[in-house]
Amino acid sequence: MTEHYPEEDRIFELLQALNKGICPKFERCAGISPTRLRLLHELFQVDEVSQITLQKGMDIDAAAVTRHLKGMEESGTITRRNNPADNRVTLVSLTDQGRERMIQYSEEKRRFVATLLTGFNDQERKVLIDMLNRLQSNINLL
Repeated sequence: MTEHYPEEDRIFELLQALNKGICPKFERCAGISPTRLRLLHELFQVDEVSQITLQKGMDIDAAAVTRHLKGMEESGTITRRNNPADNRVTLVSLTDQGRERMIQYSEEKRRFVATLLTGFNDQERKVLIDMLNRLQSNINLL
């Protein structure tokens, strides 16, 4: 049975479905979660950064960052060490393996997004970017 919803309800349902579906599908295709890829990307930009600076810059819960970094450390993509000047501060950096994986994951991300945008022409992609930016701005106002 198909129910008829107002347009706003349908938009909300579609946004929820996209939000629910994109992360697990990306992780299955790329082999890494979007959050871990963001962490790798941030670390790729610097030689070394404190865990707190990384967490605040990404606006992610401290416990979640710790959990992600622990897994990444176990897989050999990052290293963590105490700051010799202040043992309370944990410094994080990419390993050589982490840098190589970052490049591979970025290529997987590019392919994933290209697949998502199959059938969209350049103008439609620009309009989509504009609309998504406007939605994000509106969300930030809440």
